[in-house]
Amino acid sequence: MLIRAATHADLPAILAIYNDVIATSTAVYALEPVSLEDRTAWYEGRLAQGYPVLVAEDQGEVVGFSSFGEWRGAWHGFRFTVEHSVHVRADQRGKGVGAQLVEALFPLALALGKHVIIGGIDAENAGSVRFHERLGFQTVAHFSEVGHKFGRWLDLVFMQRFLDAPGAERN
Repeated sequence: MLIRAATHADLPAILAIYNDVIATSTAVYALEPVSLEDRTAWYEGRLAQGYPVLVAEDQGEVVGFSSFGEWRGAWHGFRFTVEHSVHVRADQRGKGVGAQLVEALFPLALALGKHVIIGGIDAENAGSVRFHERLGFQTVAHFSEVGHKFGRWLDLVFMQRFLDAPGAERN
C-alpha cells in the first residue's frame, strides 16, 4: 500500500469513492452525488490553503483518500484546529487502509502548526467511532438529530485528537 499526495489524475477515483459513500451510507450527510467539477474545486481549494489530499494506492488503483481542512474557519481563533475526512473504497474497508490514510495526516498537520484534529462521525457508525478511538481520538460532543438522510434523523459525534501535548504553547 502506497500513501501519497493526490494528483488531478486521481480525482475520478476519489469521485467514485465519495459518491459511493454518499449513496450508501451516512458517513457523509450529502444527499446527491457530486460532480467531477465539485471534487476538482474541493481538491484545488485544499491545495490552495496548503492542506494535503492523500490517496492510498494499491496495485496502481486508488482505494481511498484523506484530507483535512479548516474547522469553523470563519474565526481566526480556531486556526490551530483542522477537521479531517477519510473514505475508503467499499471492497477495501477493514484492511487498514483508512488507518494509514489518517495516520499520514498527523505529521502533516503538526508541520503546519496544528494542535487538534477533529472528526465528525455519524453516531450510529460504531465501526468508525472504534476506528477513531484506536487512532487516539476521544468523543468530545454528541449532537442529536442534526442531520437527516434516508428518511431518518441522524446524530453526529465530534471526536478529537491532540497532535501535540495538550496545552502546548501557540502564538
